[in-house]
Amino acid sequence: MKEIIYRLMRIEECDKIREIDPTHYIKNAWRLVDGERKLVEIDYLDNDWPDGYDYYRNKLEETILSEGVAFGAFESNGRMIAFATLDHDFFGERAKHLLLDSMFVSRECRGKGIGKSLFKMCAEQAKEWGADKLYMCAGSAEDTIAFYSSLGCTEAEEINEALFEEDPRDMQLEYKLNG
Repeated sequence: MKEIIYRLMRIEECDKIREIDPTHYIKNAWRLVDGERKLVEIDYLDNDWPDGYDYYRNKLEETILSEGVAFGAFESNGRMIAFATLDHDFFGERAKHLLLDSMFVSRECRGKGIGKSLFKMCAEQAKEWGADKLYMCAGSAEDTIAFYSSLGCTEAEEINEALFEEDPRDMQLEYKLNG
């Protein structure tokens, strides 16, 4: 694998996310069935950004402009292959949460530890800012939830209702930053 350079993204680089292939085949996804969370076969190929390219590009810019951070992963030739964003707006009543808002790894680069590295960078930044937990609204695909679970994420103890309402099929997860 080529050398990967991880660093903070600059506002003028937001369009580079177009270099990422967001294609994602979802064999199984977690769904509420009769009030119980179950793995259901959906056999779906998403060839594009889930909410459209413009949505993620604009959210990325908004995060950087509102004192959040975006970490990018780049090949040595400058091509962007992944990114993750961390908002700087605290929320929560029982713990200070920060939202790990977006994370995408290009299709051909998945399974190589890139997402894990970006996650750790976001966690370290959140700790520096004084957060207790990272909060994620994770897509319900089986492999997405398996990825977050492998990092130690669990179902959120405290649900952010506004984020939940944006897509009730997403799983609300958290990651404890201090032990």
